Amino acid sequence: MQKGTSKTLSLNGHDFHVRMWGLPHLPKLIMLHGYPEYSGAWDDLAPKLSGMFHCIAPDQRGYGQSWAPSDVGEYTTSKLVSDIVELIGHPDVAAKGPVSVFGHDWGAAIAYGLAMFHPDLVARLIIANGVHPVPFQREMAAGGAQTEASQYIGFIRRDDSHDQLAANNCAKMMDLFSAKMDMRWLTENPEKMEAYRTEWSRPGRLKGMTNWYRASPLALAGPGMPIEVPELPLDKLQVRCPHLLIWGMGDTALLPETTRGLEDFAADLTRVEIEDADHWVLHQQPDAVADAVVDWVIGDELYIP
Repeated sequence: MQKGTSKTLSLNGHDFHVRMWGLPHLPKLIMLHGYPEYSGAWDDLAPKLSGMFHCIAPDQRGYGQSWAPSDVGEYTTSKLVSDIVELIGHPDVAAKGPVSVFGHDWGAAIAYGLAMFHPDLVARLIIANGVHPVPFQREMAAGGAQTEASQYIGFIRRDDSHDQLAANNCAKMMDLFSAKMDMRWLTENPEKMEAYRTEWSRPGRLKGMTNWYRASPLALAGPGMPIEVPELPLDKLQVRCPHLLIWGMGDTALLPETTRGLEDFAADLTRVEIEDADHWVLHQQPDAVADAVVDWVIGDELYIP
């Protein structure tokens, strides 16, 4: 399996660690990991897509070997999205037109931001177990099942959460990471487990990672205590490019209702459900995810309106 190459690129004046798979002349696929991962999140999937795409996966701001400022204000969505805008335009990426973007978990938030606010840069949007801000905010505010499933966010937003997550060789991080999930892809692979602990243990990274949650404007209700949904600029939150949503059906962190009504914001939406997978579908079912992407891209290219 192709391991990929690594580069350090300057984005917005700071160093970012970026991994790449596939031949540089192929169409670009920007791959954005979520919490609490790093560019290694794509190790199982990117080689399977590297015959079709030049896959490019950064350690996002605050993660891995990339820049990790300590100020919460450095983690606003606009700043996180701007890092990827810079990446797409970087000479070492050499994108000659709009690119495909693939986001998982928090990476999905940045992928949606790119598609909504920089539509000229995004040819296709692929999301795996990640959420559009409007349906997600609706469910977080409703006081129901997703509100209850999201209560861990309150802990992560605490000022000292990164210190607690780091204790005892990141034991609490592992507990949080694996709650109600099938983690055999990690726990039965000592080399991969050590790689994750190495990335979590880099100075300032756990604080940077948790700052994504602290900087988020999304409001969280208490279970059974719904709150008013904050007003959002619905007309500006449209995905106008072809959009593929891949969903591991056993996800207990992001429930299926967080995607209800997504068609209102993505007119050209294709849904693919994957059984026997949860939030970590990229690791658990990489062949099924790769097949879904390839089939969708080929079908889209063959479609004649």
